[in-house]
Amino acid sequence: MVVHILKIISCIGTVATGLLATLRPSVVPGFTGLETTGPRGVTEIRSIFGGLFIGLGAFPLIVAAPVAFQMLGVMYLAIAVVRLVSMVLDGSLTESSNIISLAIEVLLGVILVI
Repeated sequence: MVVHILKIISCIGTVATGLLATLRPSVVPGFTGLETTGPRGVTEIRSIFGGLFIGLGAFPLIVAAPVAFQMLGVMYLAIAVVRLVSMVLDGSLTESSNIISLAIEVLLGVILVI
C-alpha cells in the first residue's frame, strides 16, 4: 500500500515538473543549467520538459497498470545511468544540482519499478 502511494506521488511529481516547464519555461534553466537563446529553445523546454513529463507522469495514473508505472521507473533509471556517465565524461561530478537530480532519478526509478 505504501509503495503504491509512493508510485502515485512519483507520477504526480513528474506531471508537476512537466507543468512547471510548460507554464514557466523561464525557471527551467535554474534547475537544469540549460539556457535558451530564443523562442525555439523555449518551445523545446515546453514540449520536451513539459509535454513529455506530463504525458509520462499522467499515463500510469490514467491506465493504472503496473507496467505503466514500471515504464516510468525505467525512464528515470535510464536518465540516471546516462546522467552518471555524462557526469564522469563531462567532469560535473561535484555539481550539487547534478547529484540531487541523480539521487531523485534513482529514487523515483526504484520506487516505480518495484
